[in-house]
Amino acid sequence: MADYFTHFSCVLDVGTVENAARALDLYNDFMTELAAEDPPSDGFRLSVEPEHGGTKLWMRDETTGDPQQVVVFVLRCARTLRLRGRWGFQWANTASRPRIGAFGGGAHLLDLGKRRTIAWITTDRWLAEGLEGGQGDDRT
Repeated sequence: MADYFTHFSCVLDVGTVENAARALDLYNDFMTELAAEDPPSDGFRLSVEPEHGGTKLWMRDETTGDPQQVVVFVLRCARTLRLRGRWGFQWANTASRPRIGAFGGGAHLLDLGKRRTIAWITTDRWLAEGLEGGQGDDRT
C-alpha cells in the first residue's frame, strides 16, 4: 500500500510586521475552523521568518497539505490586510511507492487586489486535455 502526499512551500509578503502578526491570528482562527471539519483538512503550516524581515509568511506542508486551503487563507489575508498584486504557488503530488496516476502537481495564480483566481492548472488535467487533442502543448 502506498501513502500519498501533497507538497508545497511558498511565501506571501504581507508588507509589514504588524500585518504579519495579524496574519498569524487569521491563521490560528482558520486552523480552528479546519479542525472542526469532518474529516479535518490536511491544512498547512505557517510561520513568519525573521531573517526575511518579519513580513513574509512561509506556508508549507508538514507531511502532506491542502493547496486549496492555502488559496482560501491567502484570499482572507488579501481581504483583511488589503493586499494587492499577483501571487501564486505550485504544489507536487507524490506517493511513497510507484503508482499509476499518483504523481503530478499544479499551480494557482491569484489577483490579491480583486480577491480572485486568475488561473490554475493541474498536470493531470493538462495531460488529459493534450492527449484528447485539446489545449496540450504541441512542442517536442
